[in-house]
Amino acid sequence: MVRHALRLGMVGGGEGAFIGAVHRMAAALDGDWRLVAGAFSTDAGRNQRTGDALGLASQRVYASFDAMLAGERELPESERIDAVAVVTPNHLHAPMAIAALNAGFHVFCEKPMAMSVAEAEAIANAARASGRHFALAFTYSGYPLVEEARARIARGDLGAIRLVQVEYLQGWLSLPIDSAGNKQAEWRTDPARAGLGGCLGDIGTHAFQLAERVSGLRVETVSAELTTHVAGRRLDDDVSALLRFAGGARGVLKASQVAAGEENGLKLRIHGERGGLEWAQMEPNTLTLRWLDRPAEILRAGGPGLQESATRLQRTPSGHPEGYIEAFANLYRAFAAAIRGGGDRWFPGVADGLRTMRFIEAVIANAAADQKWTMVDPGEKE
Repeated sequence: MVRHALRLGMVGGGEGAFIGAVHRMAAALDGDWRLVAGAFSTDAGRNQRTGDALGLASQRVYASFDAMLAGERELPESERIDAVAVVTPNHLHAPMAIAALNAGFHVFCEKPMAMSVAEAEAIANAARASGRHFALAFTYSGYPLVEEARARIARGDLGAIRLVQVEYLQGWLSLPIDSAGNKQAEWRTDPARAGLGGCLGDIGTHAFQLAERVSGLRVETVSAELTTHVAGRRLDDDVSALLRFAGGARGVLKASQVAAGEENGLKLRIHGERGGLEWAQMEPNTLTLRWLDRPAEILRAGGPGLQESATRLQRTPSGHPEGYIEAFANLYRAFAAAIRGGGDRWFPGVADGLRTMRFIEAVIANAAADQKWTMVDPGEKE
């Protein structure tokens, strides 16, 4: 039986944008998706140029997001889009995701999920009511050796987890480029478009989601400090948080976008009673395991000794580097499998989005108060 590619529409991600192009490459990598429609920019010229560059039919390059939903709904089911990729600034995530879900389309959304927990809960309600799938772009969960780390912890290799340390260091906002007109920096430091957290929402959520995903533990309380180092900046550019996990483990989360000289330094270290592991995003094909009673082990992507759940995320033999686009593509592949009715592939979705939004609000509340610890709202069992 011939398997046809699912049809994708995109909102945002026009000419000059970074993350839209990444989504398009990731979605196309395995042949599961074909971009057929878009509303890429509110600037008519930029919107049309983007559609032309991507080879889309002119009638499916829509002037607005609402026009795309309406136009696609009028098409036969065999032609209309199956899902919408939302790659806009944060303030548009909730209204666009909810509208797409209500219109009957699946949604793959950029992170953070929304501007607030209330908005995130509204998305979750819309997903439940529509019966459609909702995915979030927590890309780093798609790396094979991140899955290897998660699987080994889940089967108890390290024993009871005691320590979780995660850091995400960037340096690109060390200077006031947001006030100098840099578009990517400008909206990320604007509370009206980015939300309550700057660095916290942009990369702190990645660190938090990765720590919970791999450790298998939930953060119960946080003690945090938010700092804005660049004068005049309206949102935080540096985050430090102590974490208390259910079951007694303790953790540290550090995220910064003013660590001058750093590129994309996401690192995770987890220690249990019998050993520990370490993974770094800039060297993603290596997972290091250290033990109390035997020499350290170095696992390599595509090499021997990996769990099946990790090897199925790998596309090339050992020694052929895979990275960010491939990890992103693993999420789109799992998203496609879920839409087609396959239930054996995990991708970050509603539960991850709600957890990260509750973490953001807990950190902001704690940093603004005199109390030492603030509870992360557990919400309902998601």
